[in-house]
Amino acid sequence: MSNGPISLSNALASFDALWSPRVVTHVNDYDVRVAKVQGEHIWHVHDDTDEFFLVLDGELRISLREPAGERTVLLPRGAVFTVRRGTPHRPYAPEGAAILMFEPTGTPTVGDRRDEIPDHVDATTGHALGA
Repeated sequence: MSNGPISLSNALASFDALWSPRVVTHVNDYDVRVAKVQGEHIWHVHDDTDEFFLVLDGELRISLREPAGERTVLLPRGAVFTVRRGTPHRPYAPEGAAILMFEPTGTPTVGDRRDEIPDHVDATTGHALGA
């Protein structure tokens, strides 16, 4: 990790894989990750941690299953949103987006509980295969 400024644009330009976050720095015991996303991720839950999203470019939607029912939040460029621990959610970006996430180090991108993972996603990391 660098001890100087980090260009998020350069970090995002260094890879093409979708739904495959890259750690750009650490804050205490947290990873600051950037990712390129497009299409749908899987429904999943983080049992022990909240998940913070900042949309750097494009537009992200996050569907949530809450006690009051299912809803979707729309996050345009520059918006932030926190999914509370224990909340089933599914991020998706029909047109693509670049996002920044803030999570405890080692948090799996597919959560602790999840729907069946499609064949094109690594079951351990949640990263797209062949990207």
